[in-house]
Amino acid sequence: MSESSFRRVLSVPEFRVLFAAEILSILALVAVQITLSVLIFDRTGSPLLSSLAFALGFVPHLLGAALLSSVADRFPVRPVMVVAQLVSGAVMACMAIPGAPVPVMLALLVVSGTVAPVYSGARSAALADVLDAEGFPLGRSLLRIAAQTAQIGGFSFGGALMLLASHTTALLVAAALMVGSALLVAVGTRHRPGRGGSGGLVASSLGGVRDAMRLPRLRAVFLLSWVPAALFVWPEALAAPLAAGMGGGPMLVALLLTAGPVGTVVGELAAGSLLTAGARRRWMLPLAFVSFLPMTLFVLDPGPALAVGVLGLGALGWGYTLALDALLLAETPEALRGRVFALGSAGLMITQGVGFALAGAVAEFLPTHLVVALAGLVGVLSVALFGRRFVRPRGVRTAI
Repeated sequence: MSESSFRRVLSVPEFRVLFAAEILSILALVAVQITLSVLIFDRTGSPLLSSLAFALGFVPHLLGAALLSSVADRFPVRPVMVVAQLVSGAVMACMAIPGAPVPVMLALLVVSGTVAPVYSGARSAALADVLDAEGFPLGRSLLRIAAQTAQIGGFSFGGALMLLASHTTALLVAAALMVGSALLVAVGTRHRPGRGGSGGLVASSLGGVRDAMRLPRLRAVFLLSWVPAALFVWPEALAAPLAAGMGGGPMLVALLLTAGPVGTVVGELAAGSLLTAGARRRWMLPLAFVSFLPMTLFVLDPGPALAVGVLGLGALGWGYTLALDALLLAETPEALRGRVFALGSAGLMITQGVGFALAGAVAEFLPTHLVVALAGLVGVLSVALFGRRFVRPRGVRTAI
């Protein structure tokens, strides 16, 4: 058992508040995406406009990180988080107005997506204050696990809402959940002053992004987070054609979709519970390679059982992200924390979206099993390329 275990992190009252607020927030966001997707399709009959209900929840993250992320550093993090969640809740309530035009709903999604990185940047900055350097990566891991679990549950929750209530009621429930998240943060976390800053918010935000990307090791941390994540989602993006190629149906699609998330949760829990901080750092790159090496077996056009097993096995290596989180904290100047964390989360959202699109584009020219094998190969190369900066010479010890 590591000296800084998940149990110790969960014993911190403020972290438990942030943990619960995250679950409420994800449930609200997923419920809105499902409700709007169905509502817009019912009104327009357009699959494209319906899909925008999902895409517009993520695409504006980069806009918010680039233009507004300095808010997370300049002002106290608690009011920043509260206001960001209340704005999102108000946006959801506006979506519930009966007869709201589809373009207005899509515009409101852009507003919500733009505010989201401000919240995530402030929340991660608060996490760094609430937990020590040992606990920070474990706390980030628990939030990821909670988000992934809540997202899966959120699809069921959103579907149940639509069966039991009207679209308007479903959106109002989502708004109430977001307000509940804001209230949890307001009453359950301590006031901490902002880190200061000068100049306009937009100029300061853009300057923070520029300063962060100029730091070689921090830039390498970003790339080691973003590029592998963009490739790791390729099997999920191609789950339906993969299953069809194996002669399977909806059940196989579901198994292919869940193998990665389940393996990821198990891998992160194992890395956080069984390895010390130093061991996680030593195993960071080997585990990152493990995330992709099994995917190359898809070149053999595996059957259903082997395919699901390979995806689950590779996902176990995702425990490497705990060491990466520790490096992110260590390499980030304190004055830039909010902006760096906002940029990191926004970049992850955008690159994963790009990954989904690229997987589909490549599958237009190659058999789907070869596309997954290609993702595994390119993933291995990306880990080698971006991880080389963190390979320590023999006999040299460095602190995270």
